[in-house]
Amino acid sequence: MEKVYLDFNASTPIAPEVVEAMTPLLMDYYGNPSALHWAGKPVKELLHKARSQVAKLIDCKENEIIFTSGGSEANNLALKGICFHNFDKGNHIITSRIEHPAIMNPCRFLERLGAKVTYVGVDEYGRVAPEEIENAITKETILISIMHANNETGTLQPIKEIGKIASKHGLTFHTDASQSLGKVEVNVADLNVDMLTIAGHKLYAPKGIGALYVREGIKLEPLIHGASHENGMRAGTENTLLAVGLGKACELANKTTLGVQELTHYFWHRLENEFAERVQLNGHPTERLPNTLNVSFVGKVGQELLDEIPYLAASTGSACHAGSVELSPVLKEMGVTEKVGMGAIRFSLGRHTTKEEIDRVVDSLVAVEKG
Repeated sequence: MEKVYLDFNASTPIAPEVVEAMTPLLMDYYGNPSALHWAGKPVKELLHKARSQVAKLIDCKENEIIFTSGGSEANNLALKGICFHNFDKGNHIITSRIEHPAIMNPCRFLERLGAKVTYVGVDEYGRVAPEEIENAITKETILISIMHANNETGTLQPIKEIGKIASKHGLTFHTDASQSLGKVEVNVADLNVDMLTIAGHKLYAPKGIGALYVREGIKLEPLIHGASHENGMRAGTENTLLAVGLGKACELANKTTLGVQELTHYFWHRLENEFAERVQLNGHPTERLPNTLNVSFVGKVGQELLDEIPYLAASTGSACHAGSVELSPVLKEMGVTEKVGMGAIRFSLGRHTTKEEIDRVVDSLVAVEKG
């Protein structure tokens, strides 16, 4: 049976154009980009081009892009880098209760080192209130970090407004844009952010590559000490192969249409028509990623539904333990009840998702519900 993949928020396939761009580096271009001889210079040029492609996507300077091993490292560099560099000025961080573990766990680590972290809540749609961010600011605050889009519900945060607050108070502002880049427009100046996280495998690039945008003038303590690679912020010979892949993926993202949004709307309308009040949308109805649909099949268990449709790849966010369901922390913070939340499934569409696939999935869900 032909498989259907609706888990693009978890990871994307590598785009054919990305594979093509990377292939020469598997055989040729083997020199160290820091070397000044004939073998190093062309590799340095490829690395420069990749950095330029990433910078163009978010409209920043090339020297403001720091290549990392992925979104998690970029988040760790942003949080730990700011704190380690500024502990003499303050020790307070503001973030939200629905952040990805790549933000939550570094915050908990920093708390063990003496940092104070305020975790602000969200409304029923999963959105942070900018005024709560401002109310949480103290004289010790050195960093605000709020995700651009939630990975489970797709809800977009009011980053632009929060950025204005951070700027007014002279604070560094970071956003994790791992889920939003390539799906909605991301412009660092428009968003008023000082640092922004990029994850390659959410963007049709390979796993193991990402980047951190760091506004010129922002000082970070590196996580990896050594030579002065990546503007002195990340020691180690650059992974040119994967950087070229990320660069090409960012170039392609500039050309991506939002046709997937119409398909997502179609998906939701079909579910509403088939299930009526037995299905509920989780997340903001409009301020949401165009590819993401988190829905609850009320009174059902999401993972049990997926188990009945083995050709389908999707995710739940909730954990099942010996017959019981532990609700997703994100849905808990949104105030979703257990009866509704345990039936949640996240469907995330991609560039190559078809209407025929959506129809097939909905028909399968209807058949499973009827037993």
